[in-house]
Amino acid sequence: MVAAGKEDRVNGTGDEHPGGEALVQATLREILMAPVYEVARQTELCAMGKLSARLGCQVWLKREDQQPVHSFKLRGAFNKIHSLTPAQRAAGVVAASAGNHAQGVALAATRSGIRSVIVMPTTTPEIKVQSVRRHGGEVVLFGNAFDDAYGEAMRLAEREGLTLVPPFDDAAVIAGQGTVGMELLQQRRELDAVFVPVGGGGLIAGIGAYLKALAPEIRVIGVEPEDAACLKAALQAGRPVDLSRVGLFADGVAVKRIGRAPFELARHCVDEVITVSSDEICAAVQDIYEDTRAIAEPAGALSLAGLKRYCQREDQRESLSGQTQLAAILSGANINFHTLRYVSERCELGEGKEAVLAVTIPERQGAFLQFCRLLGQRSITEFNYRLSGRDRANVFVGIRLKQHDELTGICNALAEAGYPHQDLSEDETAKLHVRYMVGGLPPEPLSERLYQLVFPECPGALERFLTDLGDRWNISLFHYRNHGAANGRVLLGLEVEEAELSDLDTRLASLNMDCRDVTDSAAYRFFLRG
Repeated sequence: MVAAGKEDRVNGTGDEHPGGEALVQATLREILMAPVYEVARQTELCAMGKLSARLGCQVWLKREDQQPVHSFKLRGAFNKIHSLTPAQRAAGVVAASAGNHAQGVALAATRSGIRSVIVMPTTTPEIKVQSVRRHGGEVVLFGNAFDDAYGEAMRLAEREGLTLVPPFDDAAVIAGQGTVGMELLQQRRELDAVFVPVGGGGLIAGIGAYLKALAPEIRVIGVEPEDAACLKAALQAGRPVDLSRVGLFADGVAVKRIGRAPFELARHCVDEVITVSSDEICAAVQDIYEDTRAIAEPAGALSLAGLKRYCQREDQRESLSGQTQLAAILSGANINFHTLRYVSERCELGEGKEAVLAVTIPERQGAFLQFCRLLGQRSITEFNYRLSGRDRANVFVGIRLKQHDELTGICNALAEAGYPHQDLSEDETAKLHVRYMVGGLPPEPLSERLYQLVFPECPGALERFLTDLGDRWNISLFHYRNHGAANGRVLLGLEVEEAELSDLDTRLASLNMDCRDVTDSAAYRFFLRG
């Protein structure tokens, strides 16, 4: 039975299931005979130098994004198709998928000279539809969800005699995915642990079977999103079970129920299951980019997020050394480009490098500057404020952290200075929505001018800007967000009477910044002016 909690240990000996050894050996034979290299390629095992130095151990990344379809799915799809009888090959294959499996089946079938029909939900992005067609698949768009598409695939299989190629719950598919483990052992025999992303379980079943058959001392660790942990649930129940719901951020592993065939292998071969948050996955995407310049999809970075959590765990820190060898599987890189916007926003939070706070400060001239000075030379990543009263102001502020325990010191300093505050770093509502909604109409009509300013981005830049601006004019609106660019951008509202406009223009000009008056903006008039 698996213990509850973030990290779940699994007895990997198979003693409680007498048939486990025979199942593992049978899978090993299938892996050794899998002819996947007729279409797939052996991918690199890359050293992650920057992350290794940070974690204090040797971290390796298995680059399955280098496959022709940019994911490991091609291996299992081709091995399944290769196992078909002549009659089945003549009839063709069918699959239901809106992701990597669809592309893997399409290319594997095309290279094998057989017909493939891929049923995809009508909601599938056009870029994925075109990718399947480019690989030679016939696309059938059906239904609004995967279950609808899968039902249609089953009907097509029955009506046209097509063979269904499952994404994970199939012995031949598992064996094809297991060739990843075979390459790992050939490329780095000294590994201490391998971290594998888990969706339906085909990849971890194949890798686990191979490693436990030939190098049982290597720990096999599954990694799942906290909101899609179907292997964890199955191990706790002793059988595959349905999750009530799954999160869709890491859509490549958003599976409600682990496959039965993968589960039977996983219960013998998996030593541990770790779950991670979406923010931790975003941080792992950034780590992969910084070390390799590859951009992983969220499911592709999942295993590295688990590796990092494993290294940061109290019971592992003391045992890690420069000789510890850990490998993670980058399972895919078919990312929707627009997803990068979310990843870039959340990766600092996932790494513990940013905190977001709600702070109440006095509503008076110079209060912003005093607050910034209290924070010291820390980098402010975000500052949102809109005048809502005359005695106090609630601000939403993001702060870049250098150390994990730095936030405690910041909160203590705020409390000592008399600033009521709340840490929102773990508040999903704040991170997903409220940070973009701070503002609204002022409590009364204001004599206000609105400006957009651009200044060189560096630690302390916001404090220097406020110091140079001075406190003659009350700040009634302030929005700033660090986007990692060389320049910071601020939207600034100031209460200023008509007679003082000339003096304000002179002061702003003296700042030597790119400054534009945007008081006539339609968006400002509609949402912020009142």
